[in-house]
Amino acid sequence: MNALTATGLHKRYASHHALRGLDMEIPHGSLFGLLGPNGAGKTTFIRIANRILAPDEGEILLFGQPLGPETARRIGYLPEERGLYKSMKVGEQAMYLAQLRGLSATDAKQRLRSWFERWELQSWWDKKVSDLSKGMAQKVQFITTVLHEPELLIFDEPFSGFDPINAQLIREEMLRLNREGRTIIFSTHRMESVEELCSHIALVNQGQNVLHGSIQELKDRHRSGQFVLRYRSADVKDVVLPEGVELTDHRREAEGIVVAQFRGGIDDASRLLTALAPHVNVYQFEEVVPSIHDLFVQTVQGS
Repeated sequence: MNALTATGLHKRYASHHALRGLDMEIPHGSLFGLLGPNGAGKTTFIRIANRILAPDEGEILLFGQPLGPETARRIGYLPEERGLYKSMKVGEQAMYLAQLRGLSATDAKQRLRSWFERWELQSWWDKKVSDLSKGMAQKVQFITTVLHEPELLIFDEPFSGFDPINAQLIREEMLRLNREGRTIIFSTHRMESVEELCSHIALVNQGQNVLHGSIQELKDRHRSGQFVLRYRSADVKDVVLPEGVELTDHRREAEGIVVAQFRGGIDDASRLLTALAPHVNVYQFEEVVPSIHDLFVQTVQGS
């Protein structure tokens, strides 16, 4: 079963058609990267999933059930636009948000105290929210997003504003939550984070899902059959190619190092390496596999 299934979503704002028949399947237990350029429709989709907006057409199923008041507590949402009540005390604010998500006062306080101790926030419990740095405030909001242990978590640019240490803390928590069985939708422009964290992705452009699947499947699908060989040689020598292998580049890269690029199949690459090994000192030979960044740029530009 999918954690979330969207079918035929349309959403219009005056003359702007934000979603144009968007379909989306987010597998249960996945860490799912939601990608797309600015204005592609990602935030509109997220807001519909959280019942902040209603679609003009189409529907979303959460674990096979239509969205409704009873499904709200199964979702935790950390929006890109952060906001806490600055005049409240940190603990008071956290308690308020926890109870909005259905926790009793006793349960909320117990869970919050545990999180605050783990993240070294306990000394801030009785201080005002206005005294928090941006990163500290984001940590509080992350905690209140996951505190009620929802089955589906939606993080919109969760690393924005964090220093590298705290960004790593958030990454580790996302991976831990995913290992525990939570489905996570992760919207970001940071392709390196997608490569590191996600099992599946969807790329939204102009209100439509234009690329989707597991990261491994997508990379396999978009392989070009290109390989890079680096070897040590005093001169750039002619390379004798087996039949079926195309030389696309051959040049000196650095002192004593030559780089050559070839196009062909896996079998061609094996024959090439076998033919070259007795004649040159090979120290790198690898297939050029497209990155998520490459797929993003190629797909958006192509569409």
